Amino acid sequence: MTPAIATVTLVVDGRPVAVEAGLSVAAALARAGDGITRTSVSGMARAPLCGMGVCQECRVDIDGRRMLACQTVCRDGMAVTTRMPHPARQSHHLPGTTP
Repeated sequence: MTPAIATVTLVVDGRPVAVEAGLSVAAALARAGDGITRTSVSGMARAPLCGMGVCQECRVDIDGRRMLACQTVCRDGMAVTTRMPHPARQSHHLPGTTP
C-alpha cells in the first residue's frame, strides 16, 4: 500500500492550489502552473533561474512580505502573489515568435 502524500493548500494570485508538503514556493508555482513569478522592467515574463536565492528572479509576495520563492517552504494557507499580470500569463512566448 502506498502511503498518502501530505498536501498543503496555497492561495496563488487568489486561487487555491494544493501541492505536496515540503515543496519550495518556486517548485509549487512550477507544478501548479507556468512557474512565472514576475515581469521584468521591460515587461518580459520571469521565472526562477538559480534555485538557491542568488538570481532574485523568484521574488514574490508571501503573506504580504516580499520573499524569495526558492528559499521558502510552503505552509498551509500561505498567500502567494506574483507580479505577473494575469492577461500576460496567457501568452508567454518568445519575442518575435507567433504564439
